[in-house]
Amino acid sequence: MPVLALFTGKLTKAQYDLLRHEVDWENKHPAGGIFHAASFDDDGHVHVADVWASAEDLNAFAQGHLMPAFAPPSVTVYPTHKVLAYSAIGKFQV
Repeated sequence: MPVLALFTGKLTKAQYDLLRHEVDWENKHPAGGIFHAASFDDDGHVHVADVWASAEDLNAFAQGHLMPAFAPPSVTVYPTHKVLAYSAIGKFQV
């Protein structure tokens, strides 16, 4: 069952971009990764919403790729009830 993972923590845009380039998840798509969106508030906190094929896929990526480079902020994982991507998503993919 897919899961929704919500990450929140203190992380600047520059730190996020460094992590993004170091882990390179945009070119080396993680197994089980379905969706990723990140935003930042005015207080310097990152807010990330990820959808993964399973909690096991999320944990494998975190342990194998994120943890060596970065200690994740607060993470909450929920089983999904519905996963839907609208056709406009293609306009925002990097």
